[in-house]
Amino acid sequence: MKFVTRKPVHFLFALAMAALLGSCKTEKKETKNTIAETTEAPANWAERLGYPKGAKVLMLHSDDVGMCEEANQATEAYLDKGLIQSAAIMIPCPNAKAFVDWAIANPKQDVGLHLTLTSEWKTYRWSSVTPKDSVPGLHDPEGKMWRSVPEVVMNASPAEIEKEVRAQIEQSIAWGYRPDHIDTHMGTLYGHPAFVEVFFRVAQEYGIPANAIDLSNAKVVEKFKGQGYPLTDEVVALANGYTLPKLDDFTSVPKGDTYEEKIQNFKDLVMGLDAGITEIIFHPSVETENLKTITNSWQQRSWEAQMFADPDLIAFFKEQNIIFTNWKEMMARHNK
Repeated sequence: MKFVTRKPVHFLFALAMAALLGSCKTEKKETKNTIAETTEAPANWAERLGYPKGAKVLMLHSDDVGMCEEANQATEAYLDKGLIQSAAIMIPCPNAKAFVDWAIANPKQDVGLHLTLTSEWKTYRWSSVTPKDSVPGLHDPEGKMWRSVPEVVMNASPAEIEKEVRAQIEQSIAWGYRPDHIDTHMGTLYGHPAFVEVFFRVAQEYGIPANAIDLSNAKVVEKFKGQGYPLTDEVVALANGYTLPKLDDFTSVPKGDTYEEKIQNFKDLVMGLDAGITEIIFHPSVETENLKTITNSWQQRSWEAQMFADPDLIAFFKEQNIIFTNWKEMMARHNK
């Protein structure tokens, strides 16, 4: 099985599969002039959830919240101003509780958990919420979570994964906040079919949606295969039974050598998307000297803390007739 390797800018791609949405139903009536009446099934999840046919529906989603104060500040500012739609907290990280408190004080915002099973940075690191002696396979010789997905797969059992996933959800609930959704830091929960089984089962048990993608679209399947994600028959079988709402696509804000190039690369990405619901993740952080000691991706993260307040990009969304959503709204529509 090929695994996703560690990268500073995380690609938290969910690999949940959905069953085919169904074939067109055709009813023929015999009259003087025979007329075939055809009712088409919804083409994508946007239509299934009641969004207009052919619409591009985006969710701008801030990852890695709670990792550091800089990430919290950037995300709070974006959500306060309604410039992005969603965010997810890394519960094992030092600034997680601060953002949980903010989410409690701002209940209309869409805030979930970025379930964290790796600790990738060179010196800025964390361990599990679960006591280490209860989940030894989750920790490296330094007593921190493994830096890469393959290391987690090679060392952690599905039982340890489930224990830590539940512990992070329960920690948030104990702090007074029930998350609106759950996703997976660095895609770890898609590193092995047994991890996927845990992810989907826990999501459905709590009634908290995972960031699953409907891969009945062959074009989307091929895209993720090309990125090296393991799409096994077992994962397909697990995902076909997943019952909560799904995305039609999932991607991340592209890099750029300059701020202007980054904006243009993002516009090109959006214009190239098909109709449907697409979650676009990014990692905004206020630029500080401390941020520069944590990650070498600080420049991209700093630009990502600016770009969605850029009048040029705001005008672009209007020109493209973009509709925005979040997991809270998707679940409300799904439950109807």
